Amino acid sequence: MNALVLNGSPHRAKGPTGQMAAALVSGMTEAGASLRTINVYDLKVGGCLGCFTCWTRTPGLCAVRDDMDEVLARVRQADILVLATPVYCDGMTGPLKTVIDRLIPIVHGAAELREGHMRHVRRAETKLHTIALVSTCGFVERDNFDPLIMHVRESPSTWAADTPVR
Repeated sequence: MNALVLNGSPHRAKGPTGQMAAALVSGMTEAGASLRTINVYDLKVGGCLGCFTCWTRTPGLCAVRDDMDEVLARVRQADILVLATPVYCDGMTGPLKTVIDRLIPIVHGAAELREGHMRHVRRAETKLHTIALVSTCGFVERDNFDPLIMHVRESPSTWAADTPVR
């Protein structure tokens, strides 16, 4: 099992989100998983240009050359993708959202109806079948996570096979 953790915390491993992600990584490693953690605040990643070059002229390859090249390669090889982020304004941190937006090359431009929703078809070279979310929040009410959970549940369901977000 190959897992990739995208840590969206500006505090990286030192903050509560990083510490929770580290505990998950430790348990997964003990269970035999091969893991890699990428701190998205250390990346130089520009926003998606919406040019669809990754679907048309160079299928699966983004037109923008930056640190996303390595991230995309690692996501394609991951069986499990773990998104780790504190809740910022009801969602994930900006740099993690930018990375999520730039994952569009791992799917085809074509869509299919899945569970009553239109979803893009994952490219064959992408192994990803499970997405997990690790998050922290400064407020105590559990419903503060709801907008983030809904966003992660709906967006990445396009990239993963048929396994729901955990």
